[in-house]
Amino acid sequence: MSPRDEIPVLRGQDGEGSVQVHQDEELRIEGAKVFSVYGKGGIGKSTTSSNLSAAFARMGKRVLQIGCDPKHDSTFTLTGRLQPTVIDILKEVDFHAEELRPEDYVTEGWGGVQCVEAGGPPAGTGCGGYVVGQTVKLLKQHHMLDDADVVIFDVLGDVVCGGFAAPLQHADRALIVTANDFDSIYAMNRIIAAVQAKSQNYKVRLAGCVANRSKDTDEVDRYCGKVGFRRIAHMADVDAIRRSRLKKKTLFEMADEPDIEACRAEYLRLAEALWRGTDPLAPAPMEDRDIFELLGFD
Repeated sequence: MSPRDEIPVLRGQDGEGSVQVHQDEELRIEGAKVFSVYGKGGIGKSTTSSNLSAAFARMGKRVLQIGCDPKHDSTFTLTGRLQPTVIDILKEVDFHAEELRPEDYVTEGWGGVQCVEAGGPPAGTGCGGYVVGQTVKLLKQHHMLDDADVVIFDVLGDVVCGGFAAPLQHADRALIVTANDFDSIYAMNRIIAAVQAKSQNYKVRLAGCVANRSKDTDEVDRYCGKVGFRRIAHMADVDAIRRSRLKKKTLFEMADEPDIEACRAEYLRLAEALWRGTDPLAPAPMEDRDIFELLGFD
């Protein structure tokens, strides 16, 4: 039997007509606060995730960040280089997971953050949910989740299928990274719908959105006011963030300057708010035509 044949599937319980990868109860993450970060492709999810991980580490928390993208670039600003993916490492041992050790797929990054790149199947093949499930299974088997205070799933692009919504089965709260523009908010609206569907059967709830790389937040705030959502952070469009990515560092490793200090303070404020606990939000996503009419100018 191939690994793909072993994927447990849940039919019809996550929305009408759904075919979803089902979470094995033995893979439940316990003891840590678990967050999933979503948003439009290229919006800055990995930048947000890595700086948020660094902020939690600065607070003295034990953090595990799991990148869920075939590009495997979620954690490179924490480690300074691209890490091999779990799925590629499993292929090297013909999917005999018992041959792996934690150091084969977990790298310690800045501040002691434990970094894992789950990876994903080649385009058009396989299931991202299987990759996430196998990664969590390995982490459980090697007791890498036992001492974690915070686990952050950094998930690729938009929610395109049930498999890539799989991290929502593990998360306590989902964050959405957006910008103050139509395309980002349009994608956020669809992600909200995906999280709401998952919340019917899992504990995940929406924490709010992070306005990223945006001078203003008026369009984001207008949308949030309409659907009952909340902006919980604002990362301004400053060049220091671009430079930090080029230097392969989080903002917490960069030399002090006003823009960097301001961004660090916002990430720390966000981390502290998430650690204390956010109210669960249940916004009502808009129909496509309605969101088109809401945003922008006449």
